[in-house]
Amino acid sequence: MSLLVIAEHDNAALKAATLNAVTAAAKIGGEIHVLVAGANCGAVAEQAAKVAGVAKVKVADAAHYADQTAENLAALIVANASGYTHIIAAATSNGKNTLPRVAALLDVAQISEIIAVVDADTFVRPIYAGNGLATVKSSDATKVITVRTTGFDAAANSGGSAAVEALAAGSDLGQAKLIGRELTKSARPELAAAKIIVSGGRGMGSGENYHALLEPLADKLGAALGASRAAVDAGFVPNDYQVGQTGKIVAPQLYFAIGISGAIQHLAGMKDSKVIVAINKDPDAPIFQVADYGLVADLFQAVPELVAAL
Repeated sequence: MSLLVIAEHDNAALKAATLNAVTAAAKIGGEIHVLVAGANCGAVAEQAAKVAGVAKVKVADAAHYADQTAENLAALIVANASGYTHIIAAATSNGKNTLPRVAALLDVAQISEIIAVVDADTFVRPIYAGNGLATVKSSDATKVITVRTTGFDAAANSGGSAAVEALAAGSDLGQAKLIGRELTKSARPELAAAKIIVSGGRGMGSGENYHALLEPLADKLGAALGASRAAVDAGFVPNDYQVGQTGKIVAPQLYFAIGISGAIQHLAGMKDSKVIVAINKDPDAPIFQVADYGLVADLFQAVPELVAAL
């Protein structure tokens, strides 16, 4: 049994989400191959070859893979799908864009955002915004799977010695072209990979309050900043801060939910955090049902006191 993991990268470095996908593949069992498609991406292939558990790295290096558009990448995966029982990618925006196309072209059902592996045919995935878990079994000859990264530990990025081989590039379909990319740069940790996250909700009252109160706390803790959908919709912070079902799914070691009521949409994105601390003046706020530590208090008083104590 051979499994193909689709590497996510920026042509210079392997993204951490790929390591979680490799762990999921290892739990399924079999020989793990990693597909690296990009332009001048040799460094990524070398990094993938060092990942523990990877037996082979296949590299498709061509100019039209530079931006890894889903149309070209899906066609490449399908052209090389023969012999693989499972095709796996992290459930990131890239994975969610590419693998449904792969499943459609192969005429199989996609198994989305698995959080556990029962056996090679059976998987566990969340449903109803994470309020239920479905165990699904597939009889398809090729399983196309996206992996929720918070459900699996990252594979070690050293210790492996996989063989690297070149893969013939497919043709440029010309169906999509990247016009531009706007990247948010921050000195703080990246939200999806942060070990500590400080999130604010509608209770912050304004963007000015959000930054004035939460940034000092995040700086003290070396934390990333997050937000509820309500805070994003109110314009307090940009969309890339959003944690939740329609934002980023996170599972840090420590999660602060400040002024967040705890709507289902938000809980779906953070309730797997190891320790959850909630500060809210409403004692009946749903966030307290999932919090390990809850403080019923005015956040405008409690947060500065917490910062001072740190």
